[in-house]
Amino acid sequence: MLFWAGAGIAVKEALVVFTPLTLIILRFTLAVILMLILGVIFRNNDILQLQKVDKQDIPLFMLGGLFQPFLYFIFETYTYQSFASPTIAEAMLSTQPIMAPIFAWLILREKVTRNNIFGIIVSTIGVLVLILVGVGDFALGNPWGILLAFLTVSMSVSYSIILRRVPSRYSPLSIVFYVQLFSLCLFYPLWGILEANQLIHHTTSILHHTTSLLAVLYLAIFASVTAFILFCYTVRKIGVTRANVFNNVRPIFTAILMWLLFDEILPISKWIGIILIIIGLYFSQNNGKK
Repeated sequence: MLFWAGAGIAVKEALVVFTPLTLIILRFTLAVILMLILGVIFRNNDILQLQKVDKQDIPLFMLGGLFQPFLYFIFETYTYQSFASPTIAEAMLSTQPIMAPIFAWLILREKVTRNNIFGIIVSTIGVLVLILVGVGDFALGNPWGILLAFLTVSMSVSYSIILRRVPSRYSPLSIVFYVQLFSLCLFYPLWGILEANQLIHHTTSILHHTTSLLAVLYLAIFASVTAFILFCYTVRKIGVTRANVFNNVRPIFTAILMWLLFDEILPISKWIGIILIIIGLYFSQNNGKK
């Protein structure tokens, strides 16, 4: 979650030079290449080995690539465009930990305890305090934004469900590698139609923006490889519900990073939100045993 929180800052820096689809193509292409190299180097490692996919499992990997990153990034982009305030969009997208146990119970019959539910509620209240307190613009804007936010969150949770459905014999790197490879098969035609010419015409000027290029490397190495592999491992170990609650700590990391790197002020209301998130996270992971 720390790596994904940093991704928000890196995306903002990279978009100074790159268009959205071009940025997605670059970060995930580099990520797939890096995972291929890691798979060759660590062929005997349980987490980082790259395995062949059995034919009967290919649809699962294809679905994973369709849900996230392909549809997730498309819906997320239009969600931010639909709301008058990006803060409201963030608040709508923070409902993921609430939806995760519903999906997990309906599809996987994953057990959800009272501690899980209480922790999710407290943690989500903390996120809303962290995001919304002190914001003056609460206009929802286009009503379609609510539907798009729901679809965005649904894609992310569905991706988590796929991670649980994939047979346990596959390593986390193998799962993330094939999911992102299939998603690139969907992204490339779309990019070729909409944005490929822009990259060709601006290649020379792009090379002079070192900060934006470093941001792309961060997104590829840490946000698209490291974070995805860690999240995949976590979901398969502790389940969809408990793993998705950790999404609530992303605003904490973002706020602290903005405070450390850009001297952004953290008022007392945001510290209260941070404390609530941590308390809720503790209860959501507590199984009720001493």
